Amino acid sequence: MTLASVVRRIPHMPEPVTVKQLAEKTQAKLTGDESMIVTDVSHDSRRVGQGTLFAAVSGALFDAHKFVPQVMEQGAVGVLSEREVPEGFNGAWLQVADVRCAMALAASEVQHHPSRELQLVGITGTNGKTTTAYLIASIPEEAGELVAMTGTVEYRLGKERFKADRTTPEATDMQRLLRRAVEIGCRTAVMEASSQAMDFHRCDELEYAVAVFTNLTRDHLDYHKTMENYWYAKQRLFDGRLGTRPRNSIINIDDPYGVELAAALEKEGLRVIRYAVNGHADVTARDPQFSLNGMRFRLTTPAGEREFNSPLVGPPHIYNTLAAVASGLALGYDLDIIAAALEKCTGAPGRFERVAHDGDFSVVVDYAHSDDALLNVLRTARQVVKGKIITVFGCGGDRDRSKRAPMGEAAGSLSDVVILTSDNPRTEDPEQILCDAEEGIQKTGKPYRKIADRTEAIHEAIAEARGGDLVLIAGKGHEDYQIIGRETFHFDDKEVARAALAHKR
Repeated sequence: MTLASVVRRIPHMPEPVTVKQLAEKTQAKLTGDESMIVTDVSHDSRRVGQGTLFAAVSGALFDAHKFVPQVMEQGAVGVLSEREVPEGFNGAWLQVADVRCAMALAASEVQHHPSRELQLVGITGTNGKTTTAYLIASIPEEAGELVAMTGTVEYRLGKERFKADRTTPEATDMQRLLRRAVEIGCRTAVMEASSQAMDFHRCDELEYAVAVFTNLTRDHLDYHKTMENYWYAKQRLFDGRLGTRPRNSIINIDDPYGVELAAALEKEGLRVIRYAVNGHADVTARDPQFSLNGMRFRLTTPAGEREFNSPLVGPPHIYNTLAAVASGLALGYDLDIIAAALEKCTGAPGRFERVAHDGDFSVVVDYAHSDDALLNVLRTARQVVKGKIITVFGCGGDRDRSKRAPMGEAAGSLSDVVILTSDNPRTEDPEQILCDAEEGIQKTGKPYRKIADRTEAIHEAIAEARGGDLVLIAGKGHEDYQIIGRETFHFDDKEVARAALAHKR
């Protein structure tokens, strides 16, 4: 099932919105009939129908203006654009300063601001967003409620599940999805808010009951260029640039950026709930113990203390769990409900996910695709593994080259053996990507091999494993594809690992 299929089932809302109202809302220069009723806003020409206002977004790879004649024939009432109205255009033309910003404003208005009828939770940070989203969503589900969720792995609408095409949907899709969530009876919605999404105004005009900050480490610098820009983008969720401020901010103060953010928000009189493992905070974990079967610790909250057990493995998941506990409390759930939910939740697919088999060694698949995330996974492995750690990883092509050598160094620093392979090479030479990462591994002096074919690399790692060892297959996690050149092929690390395990017997 796709987001589009759900979107098409969403009925038009009552209390119609006119072109004039949207022009006023977006501060547009309006040409054409101002009285026409707008029933939907879409950036996708394929989903334009009667009453739709088409947002003509011009990107690096395409210009949506070429679809204007087509969408008008499909029944669109007009176009939202940064350009002047073309000569001879027959319809409403709304010229705006920023089409993405205006698109979010218009979509929110047409869908009658569904986030105001929900308890919306937004999660941002470099690591932990996806797992934290799953954990938070499990709390209202434990209370017997329907939940909506958007994120890297999948989107949810109550009992419906459909594959995510991006971490944070476009503003038009997000507003429709939230309206649908209201209509089916959801009280809570949980979303990952990526830095690029916030830069592209996908999160504008959403009112957050809770905003969560997990941490900030180097990532996405191919887009943001500097850590300062990256940090500035993340702060959008909290500082009002999205249109509103969250009612509750849940902040990891073991992260230095979190300390800065919490202090700034409290200085402005906003409600902050701090969580930490090492520092003093509102929600904390004491005396943690880890194994390959999960973790346990003493949970301390403003609502009381209790011994806590989780099937999730490793220190990073303590932070994800604390963020979820703090969010659940902020949303008004009882600590018993929160604990019952989180002690059962296995988190997100592809996050330190074990591949079941009968052997005396372990195979784990994880989405770690930055040096910090890889270090976190390997630190976790070190705490629970008696034997060798054999790490298989690669770096994406056409993405931030500056993190390749640090990822290599991270892998080598805590692994016993590293097998360097391809991730999604895209249009780059796979061998060059391997060479970039190799520079970091060489600094550690650890043994390594370069095997560009990912299937072969996984088979070799599993063939080498002995009793007590752990094979970590990092980088792709839940993904079931590989991009080579401009083609996308089916590829699932877990499937390949199972085939390798069967061959090893």
